[in-house]
Amino acid sequence: METYKASEFKKNGINYDFVQDNHSKSQKGVLRGLHYQLRPMEQGKLVRCIRGRIWDVAVDIRKGSPWYGKWVAVELSEENKLMLWIPPGFAHGFVALEDNTEVIYKVTKEYSPELERGIIWNDPDIGIDWPVKNPKLSERDSRLPPLREAENNFLYGEEA
Repeated sequence: METYKASEFKKNGINYDFVQDNHSKSQKGVLRGLHYQLRPMEQGKLVRCIRGRIWDVAVDIRKGSPWYGKWVAVELSEENKLMLWIPPGFAHGFVALEDNTEVIYKVTKEYSPELERGIIWNDPDIGIDWPVKNPKLSERDSRLPPLREAENNFLYGEEA
C-alpha cells in the first residue's frame, strides 16, 4: 500500500513538506486534543489510523474565516485506510474507539512545546458531536480553555 506520494498530494492541493512523523497508541475512550501550535510553528497534519479506529476532528480556528469554530470529523480505521488532512490554522483532536488503537501522522513543522496550545474538547460554542460522552483525558487536556479564551494567532487569508 502506498501511503504517501508527494506528487499526488501536491496535485490535490496539499503542497507542504512533511518534516516529522508521530505515532500514538490509545485505549478505547481516550480523547486527545484539541491541539494546535501557534505561528510560526503552525502544523499541518496528515493523520492515519493503522490499528483500531478513531473519530478524528478538525476545527477551523482562523480568525475571520467564514468557517471559524466549525468542525469536521471522519472515522479513520485500519480497515477503511482513510486519511485526514488538517491544514495549519486548525485545531485537531481524536478519540479512540477501540483498545490498542494506533495513529500515525505526518506534520509540516517540528513539535514546539513552547508554542503548543489547545481548546477544551467539549467547548459548547463549537458543539462537536463526539461519539463518546465521558472520555478519558490527560490532566493537561482536561484544563484547556474554550476557543473564545484560547491564545490564537491565525488569521484567515494569511495561511502559510
